[in-house]
Amino acid sequence: MTTLQDTPRASRLHIGLFGRRNSGKSSLLNALTGQQLAIVSAKPGTTTDPVYKSMEVAGLGPVVFIDTAGFDDDEAELGAARVRQTERAAQETDIALVLFPPEAAGDAEALRFAAHLREMGRPVLAVVSQADRLADGGAARVAALRASARVPVLAVSARERRGMEALRREIARLLPEDYALRSITGSLCREGDTVLLVMPQDIQAPKGRLILPQVQTLRELLDKHALVLSCTTDKLDEALALLRRPPHLIITDSQAFRIVHAKKPAASLLTSFSVLFAALKGDLAYFLAGARQLMALRAAGGTHRILIAEACTHKPLAEDIGRVKLPRLLRRELGGEIALDIVSGKDFPEDLTGYDIVIHCGSCMFNRSYVLCRVAEARAAGVPMTNYGLAIAALLGILPDVALPETAEA
Repeated sequence: MTTLQDTPRASRLHIGLFGRRNSGKSSLLNALTGQQLAIVSAKPGTTTDPVYKSMEVAGLGPVVFIDTAGFDDDEAELGAARVRQTERAAQETDIALVLFPPEAAGDAEALRFAAHLREMGRPVLAVVSQADRLADGGAARVAALRASARVPVLAVSARERRGMEALRREIARLLPEDYALRSITGSLCREGDTVLLVMPQDIQAPKGRLILPQVQTLRELLDKHALVLSCTTDKLDEALALLRRPPHLIITDSQAFRIVHAKKPAASLLTSFSVLFAALKGDLAYFLAGARQLMALRAAGGTHRILIAEACTHKPLAEDIGRVKLPRLLRRELGGEIALDIVSGKDFPEDLTGYDIVIHCGSCMFNRSYVLCRVAEARAAGVPMTNYGLAIAALLGILPDVALPETAEA
């Protein structure tokens, strides 16, 4: 049984708290969670970097609350940097709570930020904070905001813990329709199907454990009541020989695509963990088009400027897939000159113009909202984008043979 501690941050609902300084964001976080998670002070700008807190909330399940700095932070040296961090936190947010203090002063700024979040496609809830300071409990403020904010509005009091249950119910109501339905393997397998997982345990594999995409995929297959067999690449022949019938589906690490493709039975579907996560976390159609455009670079000649983006911030190891294996494959298959930039974690260029393509990792450490923001940035810049698994399949010439999930729903 999966415990709270076992749920990765990227798989949790991200709830962002946004507002002006001293609008009550940290107090609301403490009241919502029933814990003293954030420092509360009358001094403006107490919260600087976004504070992430993983919790289990009744009716919502595993969530991450993000307490952000005020979007009106104007401190001479650090204010602009804090506001940028707040805007980046908005990219990760699945549901946004925008706080409005009891007084109407500053509403225009909060309304603009709420509109910005809506333009990003985020469900927004306007929250009148510190309602205990108002004689009518915030009823008039709520009525006025409903006319201008064009989003649901609630009044709460963190000090009196009033309105917390209504707030939780409204957050649950704003859940994106497909939030709980997204599946890793999608339509590729059903109950009773035999699935073979080919998982190289090389120097990149963490000692004593599996990498996150493998763990999550295995768990989903068990939940689907599939029959699962696992092996390393060197034991693939033996694993296939054990089965009376070819496996319905083979899922491999993308770095083993060439070997597994050469040995897979004709009746078996083949995909990779990275390809599955392209559909789970990003825009599969855009990534697939990007993989095809990657191969068009070979005919174009000249210098190819490529950005490789990794979600992980691990220390690169020998034969690292993003820094060694993929660049080597790009140089071998594309020819010409290749100018590579590699970024990791949340480092990502603000200006993507000039790149011929962005190749992203499987993004197991990012939530879908954040990955789709990166996709939107690439689209806006007119730059194709794909991910490791699709790029490797295209470079090896086996992309047409790779099975893709037809739906993102379970």
